[in-house]
Amino acid sequence: MKIGGLQPVTASDFPGRMAAIVFTQGCNFHCPFCHNGSLLPMDADARIAEHDVWSFLQKRQKLLDGVVISGGEPSLQSDLAGFCRQVKDMGFAVKLDTNGSRPGVIKALLDGNYVDFIAMDIKAPLSRLPELTGTVSHAPQIRLSISLIAASGVDHLFRTTDVKPLLSSEDHRSIKELVPPGSLHVVQPFVAKNAMAASLRK
Repeated sequence: MKIGGLQPVTASDFPGRMAAIVFTQGCNFHCPFCHNGSLLPMDADARIAEHDVWSFLQKRQKLLDGVVISGGEPSLQSDLAGFCRQVKDMGFAVKLDTNGSRPGVIKALLDGNYVDFIAMDIKAPLSRLPELTGTVSHAPQIRLSISLIAASGVDHLFRTTDVKPLLSSEDHRSIKELVPPGSLHVVQPFVAKNAMAASLRK
């Protein structure tokens, strides 16, 4: 795993659990409203050695009960499943944050029972994905990931960042239509301060 950051504790990122956050390096999206720009480059060196993460978690086994794997985009990491398995073997629950672009990886994690919670970002209506993710359309993959997660029986939520300069009320309605009945959809506020696009910073 190429690890770009570690947050020692959070009470708000893993529902019902005190957790640490492991940030993986590299993302296949380049959203103008991204606030983790330093994690985007795939070729950047890891900022934290994996063995240091394991050492940290060993010391926190009685203090934390969850680990959030975020990014960047964790599903790009070739050894993600093994990492999740080892985290679970240490007694922690695992939450995955993902953009849903790699449903095959999500399916493998679900099939292996490697995750206990998934939060998937729905960045934009499918028709606007290239514009708002800075890459080619991943619409079929996004649809499949939504279906896999919603049908998995694993605790989950879908979330959208309310970037008012970029997303209209109609866009939000289109996004909500992608969310299956029974699945939670959270609209979270946009924090402009660290946005990738200078035009969005205020």
